[in-house]
Amino acid sequence: MLRTSLMAATAAAVVSLPAQAQDIPIGHLADLTGATASIGVAYAAGIADTMNWLNSSGRLGDATLDFETVDYSYQAPRAISNYRRWTSEGVVAIQGWGTADTEALIDFVARDHIPYYSASYSGALTDPLGEAPNSTKAAPYNFFYGPSYSDACRALAEWAWNDWEANGEDRQPRWVHMGDNHPYPNAPLQACSEYAEELGFEVLDPIVYSLAPGDFTPQCLTLNEVEADYAYLANIAGSNVAMLNSCGNANVETQFVANVWGYDEAVMAASGANADGVVLAVRTDAIWTDDNPGMDTVREIAAASPEGAEEYRQLSYLAGVCSAMYMAEAIEWALENGGATGENIRAGMYAMSAANNGAWVPEGFEGVCRPSGWTDTDHRGMMSVPIYRGSVTGPTEGRDISEMFSDGTLALEHIDTIELERRPEWLGY
Repeated sequence: MLRTSLMAATAAAVVSLPAQAQDIPIGHLADLTGATASIGVAYAAGIADTMNWLNSSGRLGDATLDFETVDYSYQAPRAISNYRRWTSEGVVAIQGWGTADTEALIDFVARDHIPYYSASYSGALTDPLGEAPNSTKAAPYNFFYGPSYSDACRALAEWAWNDWEANGEDRQPRWVHMGDNHPYPNAPLQACSEYAEELGFEVLDPIVYSLAPGDFTPQCLTLNEVEADYAYLANIAGSNVAMLNSCGNANVETQFVANVWGYDEAVMAASGANADGVVLAVRTDAIWTDDNPGMDTVREIAAASPEGAEEYRQLSYLAGVCSAMYMAEAIEWALENGGATGENIRAGMYAMSAANNGAWVPEGFEGVCRPSGWTDTDHRGMMSVPIYRGSVTGPTEGRDISEMFSDGTLALEHIDTIELERRPEWLGY
């Protein structure tokens, strides 16, 4: 396969080439033009830039990652078709994307022994044995970097409960899930609603709004009618821009909390004052403007891309970098322990986790990638969830994101870290 450098919002047309002796074939599935491209482009760039950096830096010794980036436009049938082609070409690992396609491929990657690092954090991917009380099936070859959608939502519900108590309110607060009727926004619905109820919330009926942006005034008026105190936004960033703007116009006072893909710097710039005060779950220990040794490495990675290191990179770019690095260090381990096969790469995930007592951070990425760990009985890599609040203090239209972070117009503030219990009944759910 051809090693590619991802160009933003451009579908990759890749021609297969003969692999060299030390080439390690990797598939890279991305949404650059589909319904989730508003976050998919930045995440895919993080993956591709990191794999190019790994090759140019010699981090893997004599080996190189021979990867192909394919834009499947968030269409599950295309993902499955590409998977079949990649397996016929001998890929040993895949960087994947969406929930519907990742869940559809669980049995395939298990059968073919191909570690699948998705950008879907569905709880259904976390039980490698399929034996947990609420698990639906075994997912022994599925990995992701970050808290599961269910756990991130639980963390936000716990933050909301603490926030409610800190404000001294003397009535029961109301919690509502908002999202499309689709596998991705539905993934944490039941699990998180149950935990919110356990905490003491009155859990309201879910409010449906589409992954595609639209006029969501009716949903915002419903929020006012049911007097929701906290609303979990389960959709992606692009859809949530429209939701925040609609609700701003409707004078909604509900506190919005957003999933890891649901709110970022681009949403803040696009929604302006309507995005002020939204609380979100974050996967990394840094944002682009932070200064630490790990971010120095990330900027080195970005510097080699067509956009260069000066362009602001969104939260999802950093998450893509970390996902690629956990895979890369598992591959390093595999190369030293029998070769880079799918079975050995999976073993490398467990070995590196154990060697770091479940708090594995890729070398050189301290302060960026949060300590994570996976075992052969539990693929919940992260149970410690950083909570941030977005701040918008001035006009954003037509302005550069980097400039707005520099002058304080935009800010992302770390306000809490929720340490979740590793409950057995939450595995696979």
